Amino acid sequence: MADDLSFLEEDLTCLVCCDIFTDPVTLQCSHSLCEECLQLLWTTQDVPQCPVCHEECSHNDKPTKSLEFRALCESFKKRKPTAVSGDVCPEHKEALKLFCFEDQQPICVVCYTSKKHENHKCSPLEEAVGNLKEDLKTKIDRLQATHTELKKIHESFVKVAEIIKEDTNEEENQIKKEFEKLHQFLKDEEEKQIRSLRKEMEPQDEKLKSIIDELSVQISDLSERMAAVWQDMEAENISFLQNYRDTLKRLKCPSGLNTTLKTEEFQHQPTQTVIFTTWARMQNLVEQPPVTLDPDTASSKLLVSQDCTTVEYVEMKMHVSDNPKRLYVGVLASQGFSSGVHCWDVEVRDNDHWTLGVVGETVNRKKLFKMDPKCRFWCFRYVDGEYKKGNKPGRDIDDDERPSIIRLQLDFDKGELRFIDPFRNRSLCTYTGGFPEKVFPYFCTGDADTPLNVFPANKQKL
Repeated sequence: MADDLSFLEEDLTCLVCCDIFTDPVTLQCSHSLCEECLQLLWTTQDVPQCPVCHEECSHNDKPTKSLEFRALCESFKKRKPTAVSGDVCPEHKEALKLFCFEDQQPICVVCYTSKKHENHKCSPLEEAVGNLKEDLKTKIDRLQATHTELKKIHESFVKVAEIIKEDTNEEENQIKKEFEKLHQFLKDEEEKQIRSLRKEMEPQDEKLKSIIDELSVQISDLSERMAAVWQDMEAENISFLQNYRDTLKRLKCPSGLNTTLKTEEFQHQPTQTVIFTTWARMQNLVEQPPVTLDPDTASSKLLVSQDCTTVEYVEMKMHVSDNPKRLYVGVLASQGFSSGVHCWDVEVRDNDHWTLGVVGETVNRKKLFKMDPKCRFWCFRYVDGEYKKGNKPGRDIDDDERPSIIRLQLDFDKGELRFIDPFRNRSLCTYTGGFPEKVFPYFCTGDADTPLNVFPANKQKL
């Protein structure tokens, strides 16, 4: 029956609006259309045509109306099945009264009793709606909490970005300021060296000018005498012979003629020497960077300050990333040394448990260092009221003379490391024998009350 209706629907469909005819009319060519569709179509054409076969139609020929055809179309519209409502099961045409939690869709009673939903958890629609909405509300609350937390994290990162930007701008300004000093120094040195060169060359220029002027006078005098000789030679024989004695005098070379030019007398200081001395003076403008701590090397009980100049001991282990640089115990400086002389001060004050020194670049950082230069660890310690050179007893120092600052002086090329009390100008401990590889300053404390502070060494106290 459905196939018959489908076949009939094709014959009752207007080719213009693609729907069942409304007030159908028939043209002389026997093709039918909705009356309104035909009139609307013809308003767009200069010559009326059938939209099916394109046969021309006269405006005088009115399309034929058929009451029976119209009744047939109206009857078909009433018999045509309508779309199934959304509240009805599309399979069983029953009202949807249950919700299947397994398939997460509403079902009818017939579906519930079918094998398709056998042993599935189901409940009435109203009850399911309440439970599902409550469950969604719980999930929304969790998402809201996550949303709030993400906003806080976002705000913290924005603040960090702003701080980093401010620090970067400050560092950029500092770089510009330092380079402006260097530029100004070089400009002043350039002007100074040019003034010095000109002043140095002034007497030499005067001397050269005097010699050149004297030579010019002599050249002019010789030219005049040679011209006179040529004139005498053109005279009559008797006259020539009578003046011959005077002619010979004219050909006599002037005495004291300076014909040797010694350029070394007029040389100035070589440019490379000037550049080197300027570079040496410029070094005094550039301060040696201070030793700073590297937080990525600090063990889990050592806390490094934000400016990387202070380290303190904490009782509880901190959660830190296990990167290859991190030590089992202690913290290293960011700077390593493989040449030159370097100094740094460490303020220990009344800290009763500290270790200072240098370690080799290739030591095993994940184990406790053996305090021996053979194991590439050179250290000086204060533990349990005693100073120690590694594990060996160190110098005895009275309590009232305990140094509050320990100065480390590393001469890598000489192979020497000294620990000094800078205020009393006394040596506390010295290592000699050289360093087989690049070394890094080492720091460690076990006193939770007194941190260690690192400063650039005051060279005036050495």
